[in-house]
Amino acid sequence: MSSVFDVVMIPLQLIIVFFTIYYFVISWFGLFGKMKQVKEYPEQKTFALIVCAHNEHAVIAQLVENLRKLNYSHKLYDIFVVADNCSDNTAQVAREAGAIVYERFSETGKGKGFAMDWMFQRLFSLDRQYDAVCVFDADNLVHPQFLKVMNDHLCSGEQVIQGYLDSKNPNDTWVSGMFAISFWMVNHVWHLAKYNIGLSCVLGGTGMCIDTAVLKRYGWGATCLAEDMEFTMKALMEDIPTTWAHDAVIYDEKPLTFMAAWNQRKRWAQGIFDVAGRYIPKMLKKGILEHNIVVLDAMINLIQPYFLLLSTFFVICTYIYNFVPFYTNVLYDVLPMQVWQLIGIGQYVFPVAVMWKIRASFKSWLYLLVYPVFIYSWIPITALGWIHRKDHVWNHTLHTRSISFNDVVIPDNVVEIGPKQVAFRKK
Repeated sequence: MSSVFDVVMIPLQLIIVFFTIYYFVISWFGLFGKMKQVKEYPEQKTFALIVCAHNEHAVIAQLVENLRKLNYSHKLYDIFVVADNCSDNTAQVAREAGAIVYERFSETGKGKGFAMDWMFQRLFSLDRQYDAVCVFDADNLVHPQFLKVMNDHLCSGEQVIQGYLDSKNPNDTWVSGMFAISFWMVNHVWHLAKYNIGLSCVLGGTGMCIDTAVLKRYGWGATCLAEDMEFTMKALMEDIPTTWAHDAVIYDEKPLTFMAAWNQRKRWAQGIFDVAGRYIPKMLKKGILEHNIVVLDAMINLIQPYFLLLSTFFVICTYIYNFVPFYTNVLYDVLPMQVWQLIGIGQYVFPVAVMWKIRASFKSWLYLLVYPVFIYSWIPITALGWIHRKDHVWNHTLHTRSISFNDVVIPDNVVEIGPKQVAFRKK
């Protein structure tokens, strides 16, 4: 029986069917598809390692010391720290740890994107020029093989590369535990999956490597609250996809409290809506005119927050439908019940498969039981992100966990993340 609401509800159901199948199919290539292999090359690429730090005296020394011990010729890389609008002794601590420090003070362009743009301009004016830049956050720790892996990817012709984002504190609290699970999921069922089938990944703000030729030609210019997503789309508009280095591991500090996680994710949502509003129209045009599936796929990625809001609206409608069937349900006409059941099972299989694959700790398995709380909390966060999408005020995440690399990585607990063995311990 048709209804006046069908003009909205039927297209909405078709959108839900498309996104559901789309995400479900892609996920399999990250969990069960053969990993794309990258040839190994001798050490040859030079790197500028850049860390943007705002009042990070508690953690910056550990990162600099960690970077100085990477398993790569020390003649081929330098460590730069941007002490950005610091009111503490971050600059002094970074210098004493062995970094080349630049201090930046600005009342107008506040935020990581502005600091990176500022640093790139100074980097390119130096006598020494580098083949690539790698960007890290001050709270990170980096696996010793990171630059070797990035060298291989650059020598293979890749230009914009994202490393594997892991957690250095997955068992501190239930919030950091769920945050870690979400990153493990995205690493496997999204980034690795897309890389395996030739689609573009997305930069993650840290652990990213960019060919300096790309930066010199097109500039950085990404200064919104999601500068990583913005540059990803900017590069893709120039036909430069973001690739994935599954064995280049970075350990990131996850928020300890729900409010800290809420504020961080709200900032991400605001930034993504900002980027989406500016890039979706021109990516749709480029993708259609050039028959470019990679660009269209990236555009779909930008639509994802809108899809979350639409699907939430539809779920609310289904509850009303149980009492008052006010629209025509076509979900089971488009896809048989058996397919929906398979997809429903997959929602539980994928997290379990990822956790098993990385051999997560027992405590992480316990956190998996409350993982849906983290997932559903994205709904109000995304709604607030859309409401405040034009708010560009940067909110700094406080980092206090002073952890050395030896506290995270040990040789007697080896976990196979990719084709190379990466040793680490979930604390």
